[in-house]
Amino acid sequence: MFDKKVLARAAMASVSCAAAAVTFGIGPAQAAGSTTIAPAGANVTATNSGTVKFVAGSVTVTCTSSSTTGAVPAAPGNTNPSGPVSVSIGAPAFSGCTTSMWGVSATITTSGSWAITGQNGTPITGSLAIPTGGMVIKTSGLASCTAVVAPTAPASIAGTWTNGAPSTVSLANASAPIKVTGGFGCPTSSTTGSVTATYKVANTTTPAVPITVGP
Repeated sequence: MFDKKVLARAAMASVSCAAAAVTFGIGPAQAAGSTTIAPAGANVTATNSGTVKFVAGSVTVTCTSSSTTGAVPAAPGNTNPSGPVSVSIGAPAFSGCTTSMWGVSATITTSGSWAITGQNGTPITGSLAIPTGGMVIKTSGLASCTAVVAPTAPASIAGTWTNGAPSTVSLANASAPIKVTGGFGCPTSSTTGSVTATYKVANTTTPAVPITVGP
C-alpha cells in the first residue's frame, strides 16, 4: 500500500506540472491550420488607410501615403494545407513623411522582394515580410540619422488580416528589428522599432471580388 501523503504529493505535483505546461506553453506545438488566399492569380494593390508610423526610441516618423502592387499565387500555390500563404509584392513607396523632431525631415527608400503573408485562424494573422535591408529611413536637418529595418536578416512584422471589401492588414505597434546610425539626436541605442499601419488589399483583376483568407 502507498502512503496517502505520498499519493497526495504526487497528485499535487501532477497538477502543478499541468499548470506549468499551460502557462509556459510546454508540450506538443499545435500545427498551423490550412490557409487559402483567394482568388488565385489575382493582381492586388495594397494602399495605406490612415497614416503609417515608425517609432525608434523617442523619434516618430509619420507618412501620409504608402502603396505597392503584387499578385496572389496561381493555384495550387494559393493554398497551404499546414501553414501560411504569401502574396509577393513590390517594395512599397512612402511619401509625405514627417518626424516628431522640430527642424528634421525624413525620407524612406525600399528595395527587394516583399510579401504579405496570411494565416487562417482566429484571428487571421497578416504579416508584412521585409527582406534584409529592405527599408531605410533617413532624416536630415537638425539631426541626420539612418535607420535600417531588417538590418541583418529578413523580418516578419506581425499583424492581423481582416476579410472585407476591401480586406485589410493591420499592424499595431508591431515590433521590427532596426539598426540606427548617426550623431546627436539619433536613437542609436535602439535595436527594435515599431510599425503602426493599416493597408487595404484590393483585387485589381476583378475589383468586385475581394481578396480573402480562409481555410
